[in-house]
Amino acid sequence: MYQTDPPRPPKEILPTMYDLPSEDTEDAGLPDEFHNFQPQLLRETFTPPEYPEEEIFIGSDLNLYYDIRHINWYKRPDWFAVLGVNRLYKKTDLRLSYVVWQEGINPFIAVELLSPSTEKEDLGKTLREVEKPPTKWQVYEQILRIPYYVIFDRYSTSQIYDDSFPPSPFGMRGGGG
Repeated sequence: MYQTDPPRPPKEILPTMYDLPSEDTEDAGLPDEFHNFQPQLLRETFTPPEYPEEEIFIGSDLNLYYDIRHINWYKRPDWFAVLGVNRLYKKTDLRLSYVVWQEGINPFIAVELLSPSTEKEDLGKTLREVEKPPTKWQVYEQILRIPYYVIFDRYSTSQIYDDSFPPSPFGMRGGGG
């Protein structure tokens, strides 16, 4: 690949959702029925008042591509929402994934439903390995700067949050660990 003069914008030269994989064939899949019910409940109750329904994209267990330097790196939040972007890709097609460099808008909220297999990474207690993609925590907090990162543990009644995050207009607090 060579540089054109003038340079073309990333939106024109980087892959779209049609070019990137939408599923990880090595992934064992959802661990239990809870991971089906909870995202449905979130979808039905997430209604920010300043945004019409068609300007809210909600993804559940969908690849979230975030780095133009590493186009195959993605995270797969259990649930996330993006405000101010049409729920349909180019207003015509269901999304196979969400590609940040195509849309130009980062998610507003990401929710991870705690599972034993992903608990340490969800809570930000894992370290990044050399030459590997960043952890979920690094991507959500430092790269995408998602305002609200919610971790839900269905077996715990305690709330985990960091007071440095402001309360959201939806009555939640961001942060974790």
